Amino acid sequence: MKTMAAGKFKDRCLKTLDEVARTKAPVVITKRGRPVAKLVPCSAPAAKRSLVGSVLKEVGDPFGTHEAWDADAS
Repeated sequence: MKTMAAGKFKDRCLKTLDEVARTKAPVVITKRGRPVAKLVPCSAPAAKRSLVGSVLKEVGDPFGTHEAWDADAS
């Protein structure tokens, strides 16, 4: 695993990000010789599921109160 001093990382941040994305190899960032952070590539995003057809049963009236209204009673 590659290591890089924080000062060097600061100077080469964008190049380092591109390298990690391209090679998929993590880089450990050190400060005074001690590891403080690890830069790792992102994993591929999960495929989004379609909402079409995802409701398996009829929900009914989601806004109903199940109470009779007396507005029609005149």
